[in-house]
Amino acid sequence: MKTALITGAGSGLGQALALEYANQDYTIYLVGRNEEKLNTSKDLIEQSGGQAKIFTCDITDWDAVSNLAKQIDQVDLLINNAGIGYFNTLEDLEKHEIDTMVNVNVNGMIYVTKHFLNNLRSSNGRMLNIISTAGLKGKVQESAYCASKFAQRGFTESLQKELAEENVEVSAVYMGGMNTPFWEGSDFVKDPSFLPSPQDYAKQIVAQDDGRHEIHVK
Repeated sequence: MKTALITGAGSGLGQALALEYANQDYTIYLVGRNEEKLNTSKDLIEQSGGQAKIFTCDITDWDAVSNLAKQIDQVDLLINNAGIGYFNTLEDLEKHEIDTMVNVNVNGMIYVTKHFLNNLRSSNGRMLNIISTAGLKGKVQESAYCASKFAQRGFTESLQKELAEENVEVSAVYMGGMNTPFWEGSDFVKDPSFLPSPQDYAKQIVAQDDGRHEIHVK
């Protein structure tokens, strides 16, 4: 059976993607920091007849990601989904907010990719990097967030060139905001309920997951 490793799989888009790929007969490796949330995703997958395993891991911790890689042999699909955002004018952003966005969005994606790249080589697999439209153009009160997303885009486009002669497909996924727990504790989006659901985005992503370099959902 094919396997899919998904970071940030405890809620939102990560959870929705886990359910969609489980329905495509993937065994899902659910990765995140919150074991309770991961177990919720696992239960939902198993209730729908799928298979999943949970792995608690802080992807910003190099040694933790290295240890995670030692526990997993086969990965056919890697989805770098974990992400975080703080939205404010640059002068009002706190240091810990900037550091967290860089550590999770940039370092986390790079660490996970580096440690699982050989798994993808072995399986002739593919990678989806969830970036968002913030990686395509600058936005008001999103300077540091966009910086982290532009970094993800640059990393992804560079990997596409670096792996062009190998049997590893790399796709950048771009979408706008969605109605997920991402906005909890923030008043940047007044009413997230008007945004598309993660389930809608997940279905579009799966439908376009054919090895193309860019996936755009809306």
